[in-house]
Amino acid sequence: MAMLPKNLPRPEDCQGAKALWYDRKKYVIINFTVQNPKDVEVDIQDTFTVLSCKDVDDNNIYNHIYFYDKVIKFDSQVKVYDRSIHILIRKAKENVAWPRLQKDADLKPNWMAVDFDNWRDWENEEDEGMAEYEQYFDMIQDAGNKKGGPPAMDDLDDLVSTARIPLQFAFHNNH
Repeated sequence: MAMLPKNLPRPEDCQGAKALWYDRKKYVIINFTVQNPKDVEVDIQDTFTVLSCKDVDDNNIYNHIYFYDKVIKFDSQVKVYDRSIHILIRKAKENVAWPRLQKDADLKPNWMAVDFDNWRDWENEEDEGMAEYEQYFDMIQDAGNKKGGPPAMDDLDDLVSTARIPLQFAFHNNH
């Protein structure tokens, strides 16, 4: 589990992790893509969050996001997986859609994008949020825990050798 320290300094040589985010009635969810994250530190404050970690190649990863609106930092969660870091952030104002994740509308970092696969118009939907988040990440965890490698393809040579049957095409000229 990631720790929630304060005042995470920006390393000199760092890069931002790709981040996909989507909005719900009570929560904003941010998914950072980091291969085998280690030394993960996340600082969630009322107006911003900072992610600092290292990836599989020991590259310094650092993301700093000033939120569109205030959040409730004590009702937020961080989950670290083999290929990603997921942050569930509780909005201070429920039922208010966020048109963007960041406060500054002109700031559009190349590492941040909307997660359209999870985005939906939730204004007329039933209450959701935490239960959906838990179900989604349990599904991801289950998929990551499934053992077994890719299917054996040693029988493909047999298919290729039998598929070398000469084909004859008849072309008809109807003119």
